Amino acid sequence: MGSLFSPKMPPPPPVQPLPEPPEVSEEEKARIAQEQAAMERKRKGRRSTILTGPLGVEEEATVEKKTLLGE
Repeated sequence: MGSLFSPKMPPPPPVQPLPEPPEVSEEEKARIAQEQAAMERKRKGRRSTILTGPLGVEEEATVEKKTLLGE
């Protein structure tokens, strides 16, 4: 019954084609590849300082509760 009183939706506008990507020269491609390689090297250098995995510390924590008697 809701379709009886709802207005008609206009058709969506036509999809325009994407513009052509700009041409990249071989020298520019080489420069981009060198920059990406340098970023990878820097990223690998930081990995040695991370002591946990992506899931965090997986070891059991040593949890002991003290009692009133000093145990």
